Amino acid sequence: MADYFMTGRDQTLFWKGTDFCERMGINYLSNTTIDALAVEDKTLLLADGSNIGFEQLVIATGSGLYAPVHGHDLDGVFNFKSLSAATRLVEAVRKGAVRRAVIVGGGFIGVELALLLRSLNVDVVMVDREDRIMHRMLDAETAQIVLDQLIAHGVTVRLRTEAHAFVGDRHAEGVELGSGEVLHGDAYVAATGVKPNVEWLTGSALTHDWGITVDDCLCTTAEGVWAAGDVAETRDLLTGERYVHAIFPNAIAQAHVVTRGLLGLPSHYAGAEAMNSLKHLGVEVMAVGASSGDEELRYRRGGLLRKVFLRDGRIVGFRLAGDISAAGAYRSLMLRGVDVTRWRNGLLDARPGAVWMRGALAASNI
Repeated sequence: MADYFMTGRDQTLFWKGTDFCERMGINYLSNTTIDALAVEDKTLLLADGSNIGFEQLVIATGSGLYAPVHGHDLDGVFNFKSLSAATRLVEAVRKGAVRRAVIVGGGFIGVELALLLRSLNVDVVMVDREDRIMHRMLDAETAQIVLDQLIAHGVTVRLRTEAHAFVGDRHAEGVELGSGEVLHGDAYVAATGVKPNVEWLTGSALTHDWGITVDDCLCTTAEGVWAAGDVAETRDLLTGERYVHAIFPNAIAQAHVVTRGLLGLPSHYAGAEAMNSLKHLGVEVMAVGASSGDEELRYRRGGLLRKVFLRDGRIVGFRLAGDISAAGAYRSLMLRGVDVTRWRNGLLDARPGAVWMRGALAASNI
């Protein structure tokens, strides 16, 4: 989404075209709210009192803002979870109404938003309670590279700082910290994470916790009902742990599996990946898989960092900063569970056609 506001290109947002539903003959009901799902009757109950029956149902309701901070619903508190919400913030900036913004949260969305606002000449203060940026995806060393770049872009970052509440009557007037200090700005942003949109399923027979429970075919606990995308709790490809993997590539892969299931074809979801990348930092950063292992292979030169994590001779994750060459090879070997022990001494060589790359990829038929 940041790319859209920075460049004006909408191809990544509407990658099938804005007229996709019309071209494909899909009956698209916009501005329609579903109140409940009646699994036994195979019916969706709409807010206007009407209902829609179905033979098969795919739930892809995505996720919304997760903001465990008091006052997050005040006017003047923005988020970056949807295009409409992000547009409201950017339009306020371009009208000159926002010169200083306070962002609560230093994860992927918070970092992307901070860079976007700085590109629009907004003073930005970022507050995060963790000891490093993007703590869920980055190890300390890679996170420091991201932090250095944020600072170089003019972002003020305050780590180990708890945001207690957005304060104000009806309109946000500040962010109160755990220390009692209040940070002021023209706009406040909750970038504290996302939560699957499952509230409307309360009372239904569909099993759900943080997200909707699905099996390895992405079927829910109700016959004829599938779930995919940010709303589905799926299995991690490497660890087997089940949780919500809310990134675009996983949603696309899940869509293919669900489609086969709807058509009555054999379908199996191998598992989701943990993966993120930053493109607008000035230094490319990519984080894939685990951030630790039995063994860590590391190369560092200035702002260039390469880390590959191994477990039992197999790649379980990697972190790249400054140069993401060989990312595709690492990922392919990781997903296939290839034993790379014989090539471990050359794995950090990212030059095209490196000996290890040719050997490992050829041996694994990639």
